[in-house]
Amino acid sequence: MIELFLSRYVYLFVLALLAIGLYGVLAKQDLVKKLIGLVIFSTAIYIFFIEGSLQEGGTAPVLDERGTDPALYVDPLPHLLILTAIVVGVGVLGVGLALLVRIYRAHGSLDEYVVAARLAGRFPSDTELEDEEAERSPVPGHEPGTGRAVGGGASGGGASGGHDPGDGGNAADDDEQGPA
Repeated sequence: MIELFLSRYVYLFVLALLAIGLYGVLAKQDLVKKLIGLVIFSTAIYIFFIEGSLQEGGTAPVLDERGTDPALYVDPLPHLLILTAIVVGVGVLGVGLALLVRIYRAHGSLDEYVVAARLAGRFPSDTELEDEEAERSPVPGHEPGTGRAVGGGASGGGASGGHDPGDGGNAADDDEQGPA
């Protein structure tokens, strides 16, 4: 039994990827993580098909002096199908990311419960959203939803010598333009 697992270790890898992808799709609340889980799951399917099409001692299906015995060659059809599936998967990933950008712009969040509540007409207040995100924030001192640290410090900006992100990073241009 152990020899069977050792000879087919790729299938264990495929099962691990399937489990990780399924966990990402079903258990995570962030829509980006769900999309990443979907990509991992589909990658496991690709590996499964390619592994299943391998043939011990087989070569590319180019007729040569060995003859026309089909046992000598690897079927190229699964490889072509997976190549097509990868191209379609990249397109689906691009559309999914574009939809996530639109969802974030429309709802201000990528949390599936917040988006669902807003679509259902139950618009939680901003303080409720901040309280909910603060409870789930794994980084202490991090202000959820903004990408900023709470409390200033060495984070740049303000009186600590940071530049204004609205000026394009070149403060010398302001002196040349004169008063506005």
